[in-house]
Amino acid sequence: MSIRFPQIQSRVNPYRDNVQGKANEPICVAGLLDRAKQLLGSSYEGSAPDWTLDEIYNRLEENAPRIAIIGGSPDHPAHIMDFQTSSRAAIRIWQNGGVPFYFSTPVMCDGTAQSNQGMSYSLQSRNAVAQMVVNQLESHSYHGAFVIQGCDKQPLGVVSAVAHLDRLRQYRGEAPFFATFAPAHVLQGGTIPEDLFAELEQVARKAEGAGAPDIADDLRDAMAYILQCSSNTAFQGVLERAVDRGIITKAEHKGYEQRLAVATCDGKGGVCAFNGTGNSSRHLVAGLGLVHPAVELLTAPPTQEQVNQAVDSLAALINEPAFGAANVMAANIRNAIRIHSASGGSTNLMMHMVAGMLYGGYRFSLWELDRIHHAHPVPDLFDYSLTQGRDIFALAMQCCSGNSRGMETLFYELMQNGVPMDVDAPTVTGTTWRERLADQERLSAAHVKENPIILTSPRRPFSGVDVLTGNFFESAVVKISGMTTKQLDEFDKKAAFVLYYENEDDANRSLLDSKLLEKLKESRSFAQENLLAVLRHNAPEHYEDWCDLAYDELFERMAEQGALKISVVISGQGPVAFGMPEMFTPMQHINANRNLKRLATLISDGRYSGVTYGAAIGHMTPEAAEGGGILYLQTGDLLYLDLRERQIQLLDEAQFRQGSLAFAFSPVREARAELAEQRLAAIRHRQRQVAAGNRMTGHTDAANGVVPLSVWEEAVLDYRTDAIFCKQTEQGGTGR
Repeated sequence: MSIRFPQIQSRVNPYRDNVQGKANEPICVAGLLDRAKQLLGSSYEGSAPDWTLDEIYNRLEENAPRIAIIGGSPDHPAHIMDFQTSSRAAIRIWQNGGVPFYFSTPVMCDGTAQSNQGMSYSLQSRNAVAQMVVNQLESHSYHGAFVIQGCDKQPLGVVSAVAHLDRLRQYRGEAPFFATFAPAHVLQGGTIPEDLFAELEQVARKAEGAGAPDIADDLRDAMAYILQCSSNTAFQGVLERAVDRGIITKAEHKGYEQRLAVATCDGKGGVCAFNGTGNSSRHLVAGLGLVHPAVELLTAPPTQEQVNQAVDSLAALINEPAFGAANVMAANIRNAIRIHSASGGSTNLMMHMVAGMLYGGYRFSLWELDRIHHAHPVPDLFDYSLTQGRDIFALAMQCCSGNSRGMETLFYELMQNGVPMDVDAPTVTGTTWRERLADQERLSAAHVKENPIILTSPRRPFSGVDVLTGNFFESAVVKISGMTTKQLDEFDKKAAFVLYYENEDDANRSLLDSKLLEKLKESRSFAQENLLAVLRHNAPEHYEDWCDLAYDELFERMAEQGALKISVVISGQGPVAFGMPEMFTPMQHINANRNLKRLATLISDGRYSGVTYGAAIGHMTPEAAEGGGILYLQTGDLLYLDLRERQIQLLDEAQFRQGSLAFAFSPVREARAELAEQRLAAIRHRQRQVAAGNRMTGHTDAANGVVPLSVWEEAVLDYRTDAIFCKQTEQGGTGR
């Protein structure tokens, strides 16, 4: 039985007051509904079609809710099945008395864009999506949206757009803009075919026989993961090294690559099963209260009944300011940050959460996000693994089987572990979290008996992405939750040599070199006095035995025992310089090198979604192109990694050689002014590779969301006092 939508309570109705729209749009609506019925075929649910042009005209005249179904582009795997979901949504919107429309946005696939120029447009595409969505919603005067949520930058681009428009509509005295999000289903990871698995095992054995156990071990590591686009990069790195050392031919490498690729993706598409930006966005948008639980975590496109539940709930949102998209987001921002932290969410979202709030008109920054993150300890409640059957597809299976309720379960377990949550925040169900969680059925994570992903007891008491500071930069982010305690101990409070690259292209060429460590040793890239100082600090138990060794043997022993630490610094990748591409490829090249990954952290003014074995530190501000300290570093410098204290410092080399931890950067900036000018000239020259119309000039920095300055300037509201809660507690909400 359908739910009747109320009419929009607004003095503005362009369709009543401007006849052109009533002449143009009825055929678009009828065409959408005709195609929807045709596409659904025997699965169509409803009475005989009643969408006459006259009836469509009447609904437009009467200000019936005009709801845009926003899809993506079918050249992204997440949106292959949009035609089916959009058809189901269009039919239900009409049955409920609304007027459905459809448009789509371009959706960049970060996986496809890796290692090519497209990564320079990825972050920019988020703001472009926000602009395009606002353009379309305003031009055709839509009141609300049913959003088919995809991957990468599209989800938060659309969140930013609907929040921005809601704020603008209410500023103009119009009805609040409402939106509900239906994430694309989770794509099941691929499996390496048995014959190919056996051949790759033979390659590993051949590598062992050729005296290359590192290649054998790294190849077997890659074989242990589910197949996904990101794992193919790991295979690329280790197979390149196998070619370089004569274990396989280039033709064999390309043959393996082809067979892996075609076995990777299921034909129905979806969001990849790893917990990257796509699924982190799924969890985050759900935490923001913008996803109906019926469509949150699915293993196949939603059924008509599931779509109906999401669409029907819009009836409670229409005309209600508390359920406007900006307010729902702002009231839930603390919930979303804590869910993002507890679930080990993507580092990328640190910028996108800030951006969404700014687009919604709320003053917000990375520092406020970090304050919320650390206002109360958020435990690690997500036991995710790509090698042990605990990927996001497995979580979706647990939800579809009725044993888990996804983010409602995580919300509940956070509360059970003492984390304050805003239970009176509104959500797109038309109810609050308090009302949603009142139904205790299959709510606890304890209902999943085998291979649980959401936990009742934390793996450890901390989680999430931390904000770092230091003497050569203002802010950077690091995903501590992606490192085991053992890994963290290996790098925390250690001194590390800088290995500097002016851009990602240089880094990728170098990091693929299987002889990189050997070349660093031969070139004496790190001064012997500094090697000894690092040995004394990082591994004092070996100092007396190794301090008299010749350079080569000292270098080798320190590398072998992990006392040598290297910070791979990739500069010139910030939003102004090069569009802030993701540094996934250099991360994977490090991960594919067993010897290097035990030693390396990665530092950049570019973006990250995940981790290397060592820390992946990114989003550094100010960026190199803006004269940030990262511009002045060079190979051989020494950094102090104080990760648990959330700091990285450039060491005073002379003092460190004397055994003292002293930090100094100003003398370096002064001494390397000429070098910095040369590098800035190189950045400007390389910047010409990015289309001038798509460069991110006139934007804030990474700590402030990388949004247009005009968006930042108009964000003046305080979410702590201006957000509307459905039921105010004595404290005006909880968890503030």
